Amino acid sequence: TSSHTRLGILNNPSSKIKEDNTTIARGILTAFLTQSNSNLKSFLSKLCKEDTAKSIDAGTKIAKFLIPGMDDDTFEKKYNTLGLDLIKTHQMFCREVLKLLPGQMAVVSNGR
Repeated sequence: TSSHTRLGILNNPSSKIKEDNTTIARGILTAFLTQSNSNLKSFLSKLCKEDTAKSIDAGTKIAKFLIPGMDDDTFEKKYNTLGLDLIKTHQMFCREVLKLLPGQMAVVSNGR
């Protein structure tokens, strides 16, 4: 409810990190890096739907789920060059610093 709230995502996968099993995670990270807050919220809501995940698993390209108003070109360029290193860094941070087990979820808060 506050305009001063910030949200971030850390990936802590339980399986080996590969291009074909990180489509949604890379889409989320790309959206955080390239889109405005209003577009980001709408896009993340769309990606979180089970039907979307099933469609992506079946081979649908993530670009099909971009919403009107998003900077499509910037998103696609970043998505295609993001690579897996960022997700591997997240995984290492979750395991080494936060002491999470593979795939374990947590909420990290830093507020007043």
